[in-house]
Amino acid sequence: MFHSVPRRPICEISAAGSGPKRKGLLSIFADHCSFVTGQRLRRACQIGELYSNLYSERTRWTLVGNLWRRLQSKHVPSGKLFAALAGVFMWENEKIQDEEIRRCGLELQGLEFVKRLSSHSGTEARHHDPGWEVVVEKKDFRVWKRPIPNSHLYEYRVLGSYSDVTPRQFFNVQLDTEYRKKWDSLVIKLEVVDREVSTGSEVVHWATRFPYPMYSRDYVYVRRYNVDVDNNLMILISRAVQHPRVPETQEFVRVHSYQSKMVIRPHKSFDENGFDYLLTYSDDPQTVFPRYCVSWMVSSGMPDFLEKLHAAALRAKNLEVGIHDYAGVIKSSDTNRQPSQERLSGENPHTGGPGQIYA
Repeated sequence: MFHSVPRRPICEISAAGSGPKRKGLLSIFADHCSFVTGQRLRRACQIGELYSNLYSERTRWTLVGNLWRRLQSKHVPSGKLFAALAGVFMWENEKIQDEEIRRCGLELQGLEFVKRLSSHSGTEARHHDPGWEVVVEKKDFRVWKRPIPNSHLYEYRVLGSYSDVTPRQFFNVQLDTEYRKKWDSLVIKLEVVDREVSTGSEVVHWATRFPYPMYSRDYVYVRRYNVDVDNNLMILISRAVQHPRVPETQEFVRVHSYQSKMVIRPHKSFDENGFDYLLTYSDDPQTVFPRYCVSWMVSSGMPDFLEKLHAAALRAKNLEVGIHDYAGVIKSSDTNRQPSQERLSGENPHTGGPGQIYA
């Protein structure tokens, strides 16, 4: 008679069986997984090639964006992972919003009010927001700082004015990446790596030297700038982002926390000498130095940077160099922006790459 042998689960057979038999089962399972993964990758490549043939590049990005938003609404981590794997920078989530631009203008108006009150009363100008303390006070500007909550870092704010430079030149000098390579000796690398047409926003990669013995740092940030004719304001906002075209390298220490906001108000017009400005700045340079050391470096380095910026604007004003006219002139509410190709040239024309400039 034949007796049936009870069947045991595979895991028991593998555990009870000999070594070669156990390895054989694992090998078969691994081969199966590799085959399935390979088939899926080939299918994805075929679909991608099909869409490349059927649709334009802009349409493809739209499809990817829609898929990413659908994934994000259901599974946020999965959506971000998909965007990272696809090498896509999601402008919809990372761009600087209109509300941030509006708040910048209000911050300058608040400080201007305090400045007027102090000038009439003859008292020291105090910051209208609590927590700020004066760290530098000079004829043309005043620097405040306040601690950032839940951090060992400070946020800095500068309120100043110039009477010998036009707002347009001061604004353009900050935005022209090629010109900055000439007047800022600390720059190692500075280039625009991505642009978003509808708002004129850009992603910039900036590498800069830090004081010895610190390593050089690099920043990847999105920036957006606006010229608001109705309110007589020029605004520039920058903040750190991650972009697939600029991965971290061993060459620099990447700064992940960074924000800068500049607001300029002309005394008269954009093309006449004289303006007030408000600069609000914070970053985490990833140093091991104590808090007071970093505070001292920023407090002393900021006036030096502003003086270099002022000198560079004077050179641009005197047409000793040629720079792009970023401010030529578009209202912040104008959604049908057209790139400005105008160049303010001098005796020694600036020879940097023209790029596509948005105002």
